Amino acid sequence: MTSAPTSAGVKPIHLKFDDNSLLPLLFGAHDQHLARIEQQLGVVLTSRGNRLVISSGSLWSADVARTALNSLYERLKGGMAVDAGEVDAAVRLASSAVAKGAGGQTDEGDGDQVTIRTRKRLITPRSPIQAAYIRALRGHGLTFGLGPAGTGKTYLAVATAVSMLISEEVDRIVLSRPAVEAGERLGFLPGDLRDKIDPYLRPLYDALHDTMSADQVMKRLQTGEIEVAPLAFMRGRTLSNAFVILDEAQNTTPMQMKMSLTRLGENSRMAVTADMSQIDLPQGVRSGMEDALELLKGVEGVAFVEFTDADVVRHPLVTRVVRAYDAREAANAPPDSSAKKS
Repeated sequence: MTSAPTSAGVKPIHLKFDDNSLLPLLFGAHDQHLARIEQQLGVVLTSRGNRLVISSGSLWSADVARTALNSLYERLKGGMAVDAGEVDAAVRLASSAVAKGAGGQTDEGDGDQVTIRTRKRLITPRSPIQAAYIRALRGHGLTFGLGPAGTGKTYLAVATAVSMLISEEVDRIVLSRPAVEAGERLGFLPGDLRDKIDPYLRPLYDALHDTMSADQVMKRLQTGEIEVAPLAFMRGRTLSNAFVILDEAQNTTPMQMKMSLTRLGENSRMAVTADMSQIDLPQGVRSGMEDALELLKGVEGVAFVEFTDADVVRHPLVTRVVRAYDAREAANAPPDSSAKKS
């Protein structure tokens, strides 16, 4: 990570906002959004009527603050909400834009290319990698999203699929994940087949309900426009005019991965998500995701998007937890492990 440039005598930056009615939403209750930006960037923000002065800090941090605030203001003008998560997202995107010398333009300037529209909400990326992931989901037949928990891999894939279903770009959504126990033995589960597999598929249902009303989810499940099924049910099928999502793919075997990837039919696309730090396969069984990474890199029409702990958009503690585990893993890794991975 490159350090931000510093400057001893940075001139204050003055921002003027035309719509005073949006300022309480921009600044947050008791100016909590401004305080959040100050804390993250080391700047001082002072409001004077419809003007905001950015002072102190480095030239880089002041530029990032200016870009983030302008982005949040444009978001409010577009009728979208701003909360603490959106403030953090704006800072991340602005940091990337300033580092690239993008003239104060963030990835949100790509408009519809990185905006997911569903009937329940409008979803925008919260990091540059999320923006790249959305573009990949729309522009490639097969997209692999890899990274730690909380980076939006599954959520954005489901949201993109719902958006394409609503706009009739696909006829149905197929959501699947391997039914592998995460370290514990669940034993006998009562009920019919759906009752038995629902615990494994619950994260996919959660993402659906966040992008569609409960009535719409239930209706489309009943009509078959949305299908949620364990990986074993994919065998022998050809999925045409569909958006297929294979979640938790790190828990597939190489044979299961091959079977899944070869289900794609005409006018279909697939998103495969995985967290390689959470493999729950029996010891000695190779992950199908590891196999696919070696085999498919460079294949035309296949995109790989890798998230890092910097892209975690859940509670800030999640980022710190992920980093703590990664640091211990790195410290305990054999000296030649990095060479093997490269």
